Amino acid sequence: MVELPHSFRSAPAILRLVDATFDPARGRALDGAVRHVAFRDRMPGRVDLWPPIPKTEAPAPGAWYEPLDRWSDEHHAARLAERIADHLRGLFQAGTRIPIHDRPGEDRPLTPGDVLILVRRRSEVFDAVIRALKAAGLPVAGADRLKLGGELAVKDLLALLAVVALPEDDLSLAAALRSPLGGWSEDDLFRLAHGRPGTLWQALQQAPGPALDLIRDLMAEADFLRPYELLERALVRHRGRQRLLARLGEEAEDGIDALLAQALAYEREGVPSLTGFLVWMGAKELDIKRRPDAGGSTIRVMTVHSAKGLEAPLVILPDTALRQPHRPGEILGLADGLPVWTAASADCPPELAEALADHREREIEEQARLLYVALTRAQSWLIVAAAGDIGKDPAEAKSGEDPVPVWYRMVREGMEAAGALPTEEGGLVLAEGDWPAPQPAVAEAGPGLPMLPDWALAPAAEEAAAPGPLTPSGLGGAKALGEEAATPEEIALAMERGTRLHLLLEHLPGCPPADRPALAASLCPDDPDLLAEAAAVLEDPGLAPLFAPGTLAEAPFAATLPDGRPLAGAIDRLVIAPDHVLAIDFKSNRLLPAAPGRVPEGILRQMGAYARALEAIFPGRRVEVAILWTRGPALMQLPRGLVDAALARGLEVDLSQPGA
Repeated sequence: MVELPHSFRSAPAILRLVDATFDPARGRALDGAVRHVAFRDRMPGRVDLWPPIPKTEAPAPGAWYEPLDRWSDEHHAARLAERIADHLRGLFQAGTRIPIHDRPGEDRPLTPGDVLILVRRRSEVFDAVIRALKAAGLPVAGADRLKLGGELAVKDLLALLAVVALPEDDLSLAAALRSPLGGWSEDDLFRLAHGRPGTLWQALQQAPGPALDLIRDLMAEADFLRPYELLERALVRHRGRQRLLARLGEEAEDGIDALLAQALAYEREGVPSLTGFLVWMGAKELDIKRRPDAGGSTIRVMTVHSAKGLEAPLVILPDTALRQPHRPGEILGLADGLPVWTAASADCPPELAEALADHREREIEEQARLLYVALTRAQSWLIVAAAGDIGKDPAEAKSGEDPVPVWYRMVREGMEAAGALPTEEGGLVLAEGDWPAPQPAVAEAGPGLPMLPDWALAPAAEEAAAPGPLTPSGLGGAKALGEEAATPEEIALAMERGTRLHLLLEHLPGCPPADRPALAASLCPDDPDLLAEAAAVLEDPGLAPLFAPGTLAEAPFAATLPDGRPLAGAIDRLVIAPDHVLAIDFKSNRLLPAAPGRVPEGILRQMGAYARALEAIFPGRRVEVAILWTRGPALMQLPRGLVDAALARGLEVDLSQPGA
């Protein structure tokens, strides 16, 4: 058999501990003697064994409404997790350095990505460590495996979406109101629900507040936004993420982000809908597994089994306390393959007792192999800790009693055999080689992400709508002669009549004369006077050039006024010739001015704006403006000086200056 004793990963100090821990002389062998040879024999290495944190007694039962699985900060798992977080934060702040794995004699600063925390299972220690790291402001990759449907933040968000999809779902609405998203207390919900005549949603209509505003806002957008966008709207616009994290802790962020990722994955499968997403989420138990090497620059926390094949400069083992071997289920196979029912040890026949003993021994061997994997993940630094029950010393076991091997005791025995030295705190340290000295200057800013300032979390102020461009008819001034003064109702009727007349003069010129009566009747039925007025304009021989082919009707334009403000509008009729441009505006005023000087001020400003815009659009051509009074009909040419002066009065600028 070919042996490969060399280890290309771990430092000699760590390998010495591994060999001592699984020394056959103490009955801890793994399929034979374990002897390692460090390929990097000059690499500094260190192993720290922290004193165990004693198990805390279960607290007295609290109020009936308190969660059964909640434990205080004095719980042994919480105390160990806090110590790990404080220790790592101190290492980063002190500028601790570690040897470079493939460069003998060189070192570099310790970073969060160099830390790998391994647990035996996703238990209370697992959750406590992630919570403590996030509370300390240390970047952590989060859980390596996440049961999405079991996350409280995910349940709250899905309950909110269920209400948006079906407001009559009383259970989902109650869950959404009691969640951090709704912010209601148990008493608030009881007062709303007790004695209500209809559904809970109907009762909520009479209780305005942020929760109702949130649900109504999402309902208004549910037909237009995808599930991901609805979730983001609830989390960002309505500060749902901030509320969830404030109530559930920073560890809730993993579930929120995973739910958003699932919403994007759902949208890639077909046409997204809110109801479809809720059905899709409820149809399967989603177990999200992160890539084990996807930690990047963050601390990784995972099970030992998931860490097979991985390595890290610093490995921490916090879950080394007593763990009873896994007992088989109700059915167990005997040595000959016959399945039998299991029973209590005292009631087992010899064959079943032997099978149970074999199963227990296999479990213990598997746990020993798992410890070997955990110890050999470390490159240069290993920290072993425990919280809770660390079992009995084998020497204190009663006669005939076979105590369960405890990882913590196994490592401690191995360190003592390897020559570890005691520490002032009551632990052990095994070090070899010249460990790099800390350099605080390297880690001045610390590894944690900076806290966002208050202004970054406050909603942006509503911006005033940008003013739109000016219109030629909106430059002020009277639009009719003083003799035409009328009531507001008469002015409104006159404006409506003018709009309909403009419609006729826009569409009739392009229609054959024989078809004009039918088209005019469809555009403006039951108004013979208006049809006669339009016909008189179109049949006047003197006005025929204005409606000849090539002229433009309702020609839109945009330009900049002399004072820099934008101007946009439409010219009723535009005649474009090689050397000049003529703009005509239709006016249906009842009284006609006798001369251009009598034209109302507002109309003159409008025509001045047309002239200035056309000069910018058609440089080098002469620009003329005229009014077609449809009551005449009569075409009145307006002098440029007259309309320019009116425009200057409306803009309050001097158009005679150069560049104006």
